[in-house]
Amino acid sequence: MIRARVLAVLLLVAAATSSVSADVRTDQRVRFQLGGALGKMLNLFGGKGAREGVTSTVAVKGDRKATLSDTAGQIIDLAEEKIYDLDLKKKTYKVTTFAELRKQMEDARREAEKNAREQASEPAQPAEKDPNAKEYEVDFDVKNTAETRTINGFNTTKSVVTITVREKAKTLDQSGGLVMTTDLWMTPGAPSTRDLADFDRRYAEKLYGPSVAGASAQDLAMAMAMYPQMKPALDKMRAEGGKLSGTAILTETRMESVPPGTAGQTAAAPPAPEEPKKRGLGGMLGGLKKMAEDAEKGNSGKAERAVIMTTSVEVLKLTTDVDAASVALPAGFTQK
Repeated sequence: MIRARVLAVLLLVAAATSSVSADVRTDQRVRFQLGGALGKMLNLFGGKGAREGVTSTVAVKGDRKATLSDTAGQIIDLAEEKIYDLDLKKKTYKVTTFAELRKQMEDARREAEKNAREQASEPAQPAEKDPNAKEYEVDFDVKNTAETRTINGFNTTKSVVTITVREKAKTLDQSGGLVMTTDLWMTPGAPSTRDLADFDRRYAEKLYGPSVAGASAQDLAMAMAMYPQMKPALDKMRAEGGKLSGTAILTETRMESVPPGTAGQTAAAPPAPEEPKKRGLGGMLGGLKKMAEDAEKGNSGKAERAVIMTTSVEVLKLTTDVDAASVALPAGFTQK
């Protein structure tokens, strides 16, 4: 899905901050949920991962990073400039070099440009700044609360980061906009997960070059075109987010679309994924039809504040004790 891919790119760009490289290993559970009718459909067909989240182990040692889940895995080697994609059930792996990946991206770019030229009815003109384009202002707020919670053996304290993007010289209620609220349950003295983000930054720079860290120019341009309000929000998060002290054991993010006149509303949370009921084809089609009818009713009514997406990243274990085997090809695997 393009939108899910774009959101992943945006989150990677937000996380790509500099830090000192070090060995780190974490077991983490990630949940991702979209709002609206599309979110309901994903909940229906998303299986166990949509209901309980996806648990994986991520380990970084030197120039290698390994990510392993129940069925698949990936090893990235910055020194070798190779990516190993693992099929844990079949015990096989496939190797892709950075050069091959760059060529795939370049071929895709050229194909897209060719298609654009063929579809264009007249020669492209130099882009000019739209005089009617909106300018945005960003409000950034951090609240360090006294609320405490023990999560997976870590003693944490809650901090709340709220980023509001609105039209310049207007209030959120006047212009509408976007609100991103992140609850961070922080613990002091634990190994920093920024080392994982630092590896991703180094990987991106090797693959794409230092001018675009965290995303290709195409993906970044597409992301900002689809979500223009996200750029000022991410710029602000990069500038201010590093001031938070400690390591986040649980990070819960909620992104909301706020139409004009709805700033005082409270958006309803997306329904929790449920265990799918056994039903025949007729029942499934009926369920999809009801989703479409509900979405149409919602679109025909008055504007309401709505949840675009929610994400949750929970650190189950965290250690700097990483051996070479943690980032090596498992024994007994054969190359495709």
